[in-house]
Amino acid sequence: MTDGPQIRTQVDTVADERSSLREWLDIHRSVLRWKCEGLTPSQMGARPVPTSSLSLHGLVRHMAAVERYWFRNWVAGEPVESLYWTEAEPDADFDHVDTADWADDLAVWDAEVARARDIERAENDLDRVCSLEGRPDHDVRWIMVHMIEEYARHNGHADLIRELVDGATGDGWD
Repeated sequence: MTDGPQIRTQVDTVADERSSLREWLDIHRSVLRWKCEGLTPSQMGARPVPTSSLSLHGLVRHMAAVERYWFRNWVAGEPVESLYWTEAEPDADFDHVDTADWADDLAVWDAEVARARDIERAENDLDRVCSLEGRPDHDVRWIMVHMIEEYARHNGHADLIRELVDGATGDGWD
């Protein structure tokens, strides 16, 4: 992580609900990117917690899959396949970073984030109920809040992993 401009600028503390949800989701996306900044592919794939398969590379792969699943499958109703997950290998996003290409996986995450943003911007109603066969319904608001929670939880993991990889700490707040 480089010194210089912080990834978090002044956060609007008074805003409408949609703007707040968008801003917080984008902040958490930025934090994950910031945690990956300046590392080699080998460092990105490091699993410094002996009891865990988590790596920064795996977290980026996982979040690409999560963006895809919630925004494309649920909100847009696009029947897209999972990026990494299979019944036989439910943790493939984390487990297969040794043979994965960091630049390719970063590009996939960027593309899924861009597509998720497009889908969310096109959705006019946070109260719209989204359905997926065999699953409980969720409204768009719930999905956005869940995405913020998902990033926040995994950014905590990223914070610890980054500190163990090269000693860098911080969350981007100035």
